[in-house]
Amino acid sequence: MTPQAARFRQIVSGPDEAINLAEAALLIASEEYRDLDIAAYLARLDEMAATLRSRLRADISPTDTIIALNRFLFDEHGFGGNAADYYDPRHSFLNEVLDRKRGIPLTLALVYIEIGRRIGLPVQGVSFPAHFLVKCPLREGTVVLDPYAKGISLSFDDLRQRIKSLRNGVEPPRSVIAGMLATASNKDILVRMLRNLKGIYTHHREWLKALAATDRILSVMPDLAEEYRDRGMIYLSLECFRAALFDLQAYIKMLPVAADADTVRRKVIELQQVASRLN
Repeated sequence: MTPQAARFRQIVSGPDEAINLAEAALLIASEEYRDLDIAAYLARLDEMAATLRSRLRADISPTDTIIALNRFLFDEHGFGGNAADYYDPRHSFLNEVLDRKRGIPLTLALVYIEIGRRIGLPVQGVSFPAHFLVKCPLREGTVVLDPYAKGISLSFDDLRQRIKSLRNGVEPPRSVIAGMLATASNKDILVRMLRNLKGIYTHHREWLKALAATDRILSVMPDLAEEYRDRGMIYLSLECFRAALFDLQAYIKMLPVAADADTVRRKVIELQQVASRLN
């Protein structure tokens, strides 16, 4: 295990509120960039926040602070979304997003959260379906923001329309949408980032990188049964048959009535036969 991987495991093994989200995200990037200067990127976030904080009045309202943050990140620094190539992993690495000022909803939200928290805004992540958002509690209520769209504020109707478009026009109940606005924990954010990378690497058939991403997901949340299934299939692609067998058996044990349980059981039987020939 590399020192970076060991540090990542150390960070995510503690309480969620103690996780340094930016450091953990940069440690994920260090799997790709082995000489990554993590301290330098953390210092850059600190410097950006210090610059913005120095411009804010002592009595500035949270609403005006959000406006200032939006102008600082999206107008002055030019951060924005990049939909040209979803399968470009650079959009999922915090160092690349800070360098290139382009990212996906999750990584732009991560920058937003990290700068926001440093200037005193209690910004929280929201694992909204298909498009990560952020929210910030204000005296008059919680505001939901989209960093991928330059921090625009989203009304409840905006959110409902987004869900309708994902559900072929089906109108979701208000309570369902409210549940989708739950606060994403630091671990939730890291797992979502790693799953994005796993999907990208699987798309490109880069199995060793997909394996590393899945290993890290399980170090964050070891009870995610579907990750054992996915890792088992990655091991199978790498012709690591015993490892694949172990993970697929773990999946069946954890979710014996899963929708794909019978398919996985058949694969387990095949792998048991393969493993017996390897003895």
